[in-house]
Amino acid sequence: MEQHVKERIRKQYGNLTASQKIISKIAIEKPGLLAIHTAKKIAELTNTSEATVIRFCYALGYSGYTELQDEIKKSLLIGEQKKGPFQKYRDSEDTLSRDNFAHQVIESDIAYLQQSLQQIDYRLLQQAIDHIIRANRIVVVGFRWCHIPAKWLFSSLNAIKGNTHLYIGAVDNADYFLTERDQEWLVIAISFPRHPSETVALVHSAKELGAKILAITEGELSPISQAADLLLKITTPQPVATSGMPTLFSILNVLIKGVMVHDSENVQKRLQHYDEISSKLYSFVGDEEDDYSIF
Repeated sequence: MEQHVKERIRKQYGNLTASQKIISKIAIEKPGLLAIHTAKKIAELTNTSEATVIRFCYALGYSGYTELQDEIKKSLLIGEQKKGPFQKYRDSEDTLSRDNFAHQVIESDIAYLQQSLQQIDYRLLQQAIDHIIRANRIVVVGFRWCHIPAKWLFSSLNAIKGNTHLYIGAVDNADYFLTERDQEWLVIAISFPRHPSETVALVHSAKELGAKILAITEGELSPISQAADLLLKITTPQPVATSGMPTLFSILNVLIKGVMVHDSENVQKRLQHYDEISSKLYSFVGDEEDDYSIF
């Protein structure tokens, strides 16, 4: 919490009633509770009254509970940006309850998406999009839980660009790296702690064969970062598998939309062809009444 909130409580603490001091302790130790709950709920949690909560706000110089709550929300967002992902996850674990979990989970997702928006390096993002557009062949790799976003990215790129492979490990035949080395290959590797050795091995092998590497991971010390031509860092709550998916998928969606914007003519032709072929191969409910597009 920003210092001025704690400072107000510190300066006024001696003038607070016993009940107000209980509320002040919650405000300092678990400000997230005030950020997401009404004054009535805070009164229930502290075994006081709603009027006491309002008077507590007045005692600190606020016009009411809403002003105090807004200030805490702003300060928490600033504080979230300064903390490490593990601490953020621990903090959310401390305050999650049956009463507030839905609100807090979605609010946490929004906060991380806002943080990602502020941290986007548009120069690197444009380079990543250009690499995707220029590549003759693309391989997407992601193992364990990263296989889920990797498969989505592979499917989306195959729809709007084509010539995209999903590397699935030892059962996959990766001879295309050897037989088509004259092509410009791009490997998009998605990996977060704990990093699977298969992903690291594929990245280094592809690099030795001349492929370009786009690494999507947590930072410069990631084991796939050293071999990467481009690094897209993504800060997510930990563990990523259960808490970080919204942020990860949002960045992947930015890449897809970026290709659609910067290579719109080719993408539109590809999507039209895709729709024509898929309508012949597959049967969809409502084909006669509606015109559906995959994007």
